[in-house]
Amino acid sequence: MQHTAKHRVRSVSRRARLFTGGAVLAVVVAGGAGTVAANAAGSAPAGGQSGTQSGAQSGTSVSRSSAGDPARGNLTQSTHLTVDAATEAAQAALDAAEKENQRVSVAVVDRNGNTLVTLRGDGAGPQSYESAERKAFTAVSWNAPTSELVKRLAQTPNLKDIPGTLFLGGGAPVAVKGAPIAGIGVAGAPSGDLDEKFAKAGVAALNR
Repeated sequence: MQHTAKHRVRSVSRRARLFTGGAVLAVVVAGGAGTVAANAAGSAPAGGQSGTQSGAQSGTSVSRSSAGDPARGNLTQSTHLTVDAATEAAQAALDAAEKENQRVSVAVVDRNGNTLVTLRGDGAGPQSYESAERKAFTAVSWNAPTSELVKRLAQTPNLKDIPGTLFLGGGAPVAVKGAPIAGIGVAGAPSGDLDEKFAKAGVAALNR
């Protein structure tokens, strides 16, 4: 009887060690998903928390409770231009302007409106730098050339009051599968039509 009891204790101890090791491994793997997953797990609804506790008590899986599982809809992906691509687009826009002897500034912003690249052409006016950024921001925000957005002001004039925007021709969006990923803004030419022509040259350089 004593031998059998000892054998059972050893078997249980071995299973406990295996379970503990598996749980630690699952926690390490879940932790590797990053801070975003940890924050998402902290904001889980009460129902999800109850389900996690039940699973842990039944000895099923710690990793199943990870909120970083993309299948649960806690993560999203977005597409961004590389700095090299943004620089190429900006340079193409500036080259197009210089071919027509226009002194402009060019700005490229990402999907969130953050400036990636700015180029100020020789002789470009001081006001063109900020204007180019705001045109790029406006184009990516609405996924439309700023010349088209100007027409919307007739129906919704308060659009121009949104901070950071500039509803003048010269901004063009960069899109992938119809979704905006960047904006190119040009300012300094005598007309918005010319500015936008150069901005679109920058977009075209990315599609070659």
